[in-house]
Amino acid sequence: MLRLNMLAQRQEKSRSARPPARRRCSLSATRKHTQAWRRGARGTSRETRTSMSGNDVEEQENQQCAEMAAPRSNVEEIRDRVILGEFGVRNVHTTDFPGNYPGYDDTWNRKKFEEKFRIDVIRMDENTLEFDMVGIDAAIANAFRRILLAEVPTMAIEKVFVYNNTSIVQDEILAHRLGLIPIKADPRLFEYRNAGDEEGTDIDTIQLQLKIKCTRNPRASKDSSDPSELYINHMVYSRDIKWTPLGNQADLFAEAGISPVHGDILIAQLRPGQELDIVMHCVKGVGKDHAKFSPVATASYRLLPEITLLQPVEGELAEKLKRCFSPGVIEIESDGGKKFAKVANSRLDTCSREVFRHDDLKNIVKLGRVRNHFIFSVESTGILSHVIL
Repeated sequence: MLRLNMLAQRQEKSRSARPPARRRCSLSATRKHTQAWRRGARGTSRETRTSMSGNDVEEQENQQCAEMAAPRSNVEEIRDRVILGEFGVRNVHTTDFPGNYPGYDDTWNRKKFEEKFRIDVIRMDENTLEFDMVGIDAAIANAFRRILLAEVPTMAIEKVFVYNNTSIVQDEILAHRLGLIPIKADPRLFEYRNAGDEEGTDIDTIQLQLKIKCTRNPRASKDSSDPSELYINHMVYSRDIKWTPLGNQADLFAEAGISPVHGDILIAQLRPGQELDIVMHCVKGVGKDHAKFSPVATASYRLLPEITLLQPVEGELAEKLKRCFSPGVIEIESDGGKKFAKVANSRLDTCSREVFRHDDLKNIVKLGRVRNHFIFSVESTGILSHVIL
């Protein structure tokens, strides 16, 4: 009985010695959203906590909650910018998923997406296109790039029937070289060939022929050593490939016709007596099956660079700063006889971070990239125009 009384007294003393209940921080930032907040959320060690009173612990937790509620400008930088540092790159991960930041509504809805998303065409010519895609995540932007590379169908040489090849180029090398020549034909007018079909039809096959023979030029001068004067047809180009219509293809493609996109692609070199007699079949395919079906020579994107001058840069230091960036990024302006640096076009920057090699410049410039602003560069092979792509 005495033992039970002593145990009850000890339990009562331990209850009275306990610190008051800790107040739960109301900010959702206690979930340690970002690296910056994680650093602010680090508390003292267990040993230090045991020596604190209840009021001290509560005060420290309130201070942590205030530190974790980072200024809005810092949060926006973490959300919207990739920071280029001297020794690494920070904020590389997308973190704007719902509930990750207090005070931000990141739930997806169609109306908000339509307001923020836009595409701006920057430059466009015959075979190249540069445009900005803004307000989208990197995963979606990369999906567009991969679709251009691997999912857009085209017509390309699939089968090569070599009837005669007396050139120095081996048959397999010649077939591979022919397969990579882009063919000007609208793939939307053709069907995919079935896997088991050996013979093509006019709805799924284009037939091309290359028949050429090299001979001596009887009009060449005796003193000439130039092969272009000595020989006829000694250089075989893609323009020597001729289209052989199947079925009603002659009527269907009467206006545009079918031919290689570029006529100056060198295929082989011949000497007198050597000849090529080849028949080729073009079929419909996509780039994920073989690169020859890809309609683009390149499709890439990069994030929009952002350069911020933290303080005025004048005189010789401004000239030095200008040399650290690509031409056109930094310009020198004069005001009252003083020269100072100004960011003219950060879009031209290649993000080499050369400025961080100079001790007198690295602390006055901040480099970053806009996370949701993608600069796309697309170069077509000429099979399909950039408008169709």
